[in-house]
Amino acid sequence: MTQLKFDAKVSASAQEALEAHVRPVYDNPGARRLLIGEFAHTERTQPAPGSEKEPTVKVRIVSLEIPNQEQEGYVREALRFLHLQRTARGTLDDDGQLELDEHTLRLTGGQLAYIETARLRAALQHWNGYIRRVLHTPEMTVTEAKHELKTIADGLSGALDGARDDSDS
Repeated sequence: MTQLKFDAKVSASAQEALEAHVRPVYDNPGARRLLIGEFAHTERTQPAPGSEKEPTVKVRIVSLEIPNQEQEGYVREALRFLHLQRTARGTLDDDGQLELDEHTLRLTGGQLAYIETARLRAALQHWNGYIRRVLHTPEMTVTEAKHELKTIADGLSGALDGARDDSDS
């Protein structure tokens, strides 16, 4: 697996954004700061074939901003949402409806938009895996392929509020 390494240097604008926080962080062991940032690829290392070394990519922080106290709640909310979107998981029940796992439901904090985003992400992840398994089925007949496509179409329709369109059967 390729390893990511951060360059110790940051861009001048990123350094400028950090300056006001250096002393307060130094004075308070364990201090934290929330930030929004961007990094850029600066270098890559590709080991020779047969080498036991891992390939690496080095990145440098090129832009970052640190929110003030009034902005921090909004940035934390965006961070929670992005984490939820990346980690949403669920399973299909016996009726083919997606049920979010407990961890994902805890991350939503009961907010409808978060629940729906997580549900749709988990459904897409499930059907993506299903399609990939179907693609690796050897010597599938046209009838079997149509059956699999209908299963996928029905599953995706189910993810969009359970509305199934059987008129295309």
